[in-house]
Amino acid sequence: MEVVGIDVGFGFTKAFNGKNSVVFKSVLGDSTQIQFRSSLGDDQDNSNLHVTLDGKSYFIGSYAEQQSNVKEFTLDQDKLLTDFVKVLALTAIGVCCENNASLNVVSGLPVGFLTRDYKRFADLLTGRHEIIFHYENKDDITRRIHINKIQMIPQPIGSIFNLLMDDRGKITDRKLSGQKIGVVDIGFKTTDFSIFDHLQYIERSSTTMDTGISKCFSLIANKLRQESGVNIELYRMFSFIESGAIKIRGREYNIANLKKRVYAHAAAAIAADVNRLWEEDWDMDSIILSGGGSMELAPFLRSLIQGNVIPIANDVDTRLNNVQGYLKFGRHKWGYTETPVSDLPDNKETTTETNKDTALESDQNSGETKGRGWLKGSRT
Repeated sequence: MEVVGIDVGFGFTKAFNGKNSVVFKSVLGDSTQIQFRSSLGDDQDNSNLHVTLDGKSYFIGSYAEQQSNVKEFTLDQDKLLTDFVKVLALTAIGVCCENNASLNVVSGLPVGFLTRDYKRFADLLTGRHEIIFHYENKDDITRRIHINKIQMIPQPIGSIFNLLMDDRGKITDRKLSGQKIGVVDIGFKTTDFSIFDHLQYIERSSTTMDTGISKCFSLIANKLRQESGVNIELYRMFSFIESGAIKIRGREYNIANLKKRVYAHAAAAIAADVNRLWEEDWDMDSIILSGGGSMELAPFLRSLIQGNVIPIANDVDTRLNNVQGYLKFGRHKWGYTETPVSDLPDNKETTTETNKDTALESDQNSGETKGRGWLKGSRT
């Protein structure tokens, strides 16, 4: 059975099946007829996500940002589940997997929403789906997907599984498996804190705080609005934040110093939350920084968090830490099978690359929540 790890975040949607990975902005837009296409720029033949699902057509990610008249983006958890998760998740799965794929999916939710929303998430995706990918001057490609089982886990735990296990889902880091590890997972809207102690998830030390990187973006956007009179949508700020400069109506604004001050303030708030929450967990061996916001905030956080903070590698995409861990945990749980390579054309936002206990899983018949013995029986 093929396994896919997927994470539908407020900022980006990510998926990985062992061979193919995809990352795109969690933006939906209406599809529209594009009357003229130029091949002069970096507009490759198959670089744009245009899909049809349940009879409705969408532009996805940067394509929606560029071409749609009506764009949707949210920082509301309920709206994300109701209006975004199904389309974004199935698009990501369709990019990674072959037609007629039969899948088990591992995904995560913020710690604070896991119990409330796991069944809603599973109900949206379990079953059979058909999604059509549209391409200019090429035939449409249809993906028929059957999702058999969905395993939901707290989002930050994926980063620990990614360190613990090899690609087949086998625990290889025995030293780490015998330690008490904390994870600070900095997302777009929220930051999650979790502790894993000798392969056991510690509920009392795990929570979600509303201190994601979007707050930094909002502060910067508000400052720019005061100076330029233009409201900048948060999902459009990623490239400007990275470069440290933005042009608004021909005038360039240098935001490098502002970004540094805002990030330092955000890091101080997160560190204060961490130190307060984990005050009694002084026996923790190490703390891992994960999530899309961790790379930016790490230089400020490392000196503020009390404990041994594991450095972030500069040559990895931290946005994929969790989904890589989700995949490994799925293979640990359900077994390993060779993953076929998707035959979808390359996308500009896309890159290619038994008897286990359950974590927190939905019983499709009873809707009950089953135990938290994450890797019970795996400690050796």
